[in-house]
Amino acid sequence: MNISVIGAGQMGNGIAHVFAQSGHQVTLIDIAQASLDKGLATITKNLDRQVAKGSLTEDQKVATLKHITTSTDMAAGVKSAELVVEAATENVDLKLRIFRDLDASAPAGCILATNTSSISITRIAAVTKRPQQVIGMHFMNPVPVMKLVEVIRGYDTTDAVTKTVVDLSTAIGKVPVTVNDYAGFIANRILMPMINESIEALFQGVGGVAEIDAIMKLGMAHPMGPLQLADFIGLDTCLAILRVLHEGFGNPKYAPCPLLVQMVTAGKLGVKSGEGFYQYTAGSKELVVAPSFSK
Repeated sequence: MNISVIGAGQMGNGIAHVFAQSGHQVTLIDIAQASLDKGLATITKNLDRQVAKGSLTEDQKVATLKHITTSTDMAAGVKSAELVVEAATENVDLKLRIFRDLDASAPAGCILATNTSSISITRIAAVTKRPQQVIGMHFMNPVPVMKLVEVIRGYDTTDAVTKTVVDLSTAIGKVPVTVNDYAGFIANRILMPMINESIEALFQGVGGVAEIDAIMKLGMAHPMGPLQLADFIGLDTCLAILRVLHEGFGNPKYAPCPLLVQMVTAGKLGVKSGEGFYQYTAGSKELVVAPSFSK
């Protein structure tokens, strides 16, 4: 299958990686050549890691990279696509603009999927002339490792399109779970309130960063504490999702904690900025609580 992936960032390059590794022809698209170069470098690094672990051969790595081409021209990059997966920033206006452009450029039979983690599929589909062919494919991060694909049906998404996406997800080694289109779907409707409540507990002085994460890891068997996970996801992304939930349901329980809002405003976004609830140093795996929260 010819697949185009919009966005060469953390999620986009991972999605391109798994499709290409399964033998699909992938066009990775981004507005900046530097982003494409960085995305390809990340894919190569992750493939090298698989080779080192023995889960992939050198020949398979080479074949995977040969299945990927890049483009800074979206219209040209999707002209032969049978499936497009949009993995741009979690911003409503940006996604709507992309889907208007995709609808005008992609072939008539092409399925248009979005990797959004919270934005309404129905709302995105409504700006196209093919709402029945628009669907959510919410991959988990890191994409090459995580098995789940949350498949979200919009109001008009057909059974045939859903089946195609479910079957394709299974064929690339993922486990698809189909859900309906309500704010946050399932994954983030449950996850984000937990993260937000953890930040609220920190904000109120109930516990420190390390203590909150330790309780959830040791007491609930979570592999990563909620504050570390928030840093990994990106605090700006967490805030954006919580705002979608708050707007979508009109329920104050989804209102973002003021501390989260302040941190994002200050540019403390987690791993991507080098500091969030923890401080991150290149090349170091040590988990260090950020100075703002150190005792």
